[in-house]
Amino acid sequence: MMRLRVAATATALVLGAALPGGKVLARGDGSGNQPMLISVKRMSLETALHIARAALDECRHEGLQVGVTVVDRSGQTQVVLRDVLAPPLTLTVSRQKAYTAVSFNSPTSALVNRFKSPNSVGKVPGLVFSAGGVPIEAGGTLLGAVGVSGAPQGTTDEKCARAGVDAVKADLEMQGM
Repeated sequence: MMRLRVAATATALVLGAALPGGKVLARGDGSGNQPMLISVKRMSLETALHIARAALDECRHEGLQVGVTVVDRSGQTQVVLRDVLAPPLTLTVSRQKAYTAVSFNSPTSALVNRFKSPNSVGKVPGLVFSAGGVPIEAGGTLLGAVGVSGAPQGTTDEKCARAGVDAVKADLEMQGM
């Protein structure tokens, strides 16, 4: 009987992780201090699109054609834009930069020299440790990341990515109040 109860509890926890709306059923530690539900803030499609568009526009202002990817907090692609003359490879690299930035909650420029060991996490497929990926945060909450690729230098990619985040930063901060 106890084995059945443990299996049912484990199943409920696994199923609870998939509740719609980002809510998670959590079993407390017995002290009563753990919440039963956790709400997760997510960017709207319009916000992600605004970020991508502002990043693309900043690079256009610099005379550059780039690819831009915005990912949500779990690293899933939310918006992808590629300017007319940007090579198709910019989409792969911009996505990897965004994924890396959200995975480490850090601009990718800050990670360039962090993983030099041949067996480090830097060898994990899908991670890119070059400038151009920037986390999207508001009110201390990680919402996602934006990655830009196609400029001759990663610092320019990052400048464009930051312009995308800056375009919505104040509005996102106001939403947290």
